[in-house]
Amino acid sequence: MRNVKFIQGITLFFLVALIVVSCSENKQTAKINTPEEVKEMKKETADIADASFIDGMTGKVFHNYLQIKDALVNSDADGVQTAAGNLAESFTEERAAMKNLAVQLSKTEDLEKQRELFFQFTKEVESLFKGSISGGTIYKQYCPMAFDNTGASWFSDISEIRNPYFGDKMLKCGKVEETIQK
Repeated sequence: MRNVKFIQGITLFFLVALIVVSCSENKQTAKINTPEEVKEMKKETADIADASFIDGMTGKVFHNYLQIKDALVNSDADGVQTAAGNLAESFTEERAAMKNLAVQLSKTEDLEKQRELFFQFTKEVESLFKGSISGGTIYKQYCPMAFDNTGASWFSDISEIRNPYFGDKMLKCGKVEETIQK
């Protein structure tokens, strides 16, 4: 009986403490930036792209492409498979080659094979990205050492190099080969 009252007392104490913490005054302030401040903030974050495309499909493809790239940078084969599965759903039959590569990416667990397929996909999708950008910036980046020094490109939303072909082994190997802006 004492144990029950003790447990009830502790439970009541924690409930009261939770209510007090939840109801305590939490002052939040919002600052409205002037147009000049917004322009200055954009200058400070100029390395982050704000790309938009002429159609939603290309925007979705670019988003999924970046997820695959980031998973490869992190050597996350499962993440590549998940993002590639989402990417494959973006395509209609008129883009069968891209869809096929995305499906292959989603089905392989081998990280090196995923990197090879990503390189092939990048070559396929280049004209789509370049021809469909309607605003903002994307970066075409290049690593001369990828695939036994034959080199390979990829697209990024930031100018900072994060190499998907080597991951953390050579994270910053590469350069911005082209800046694509509209």
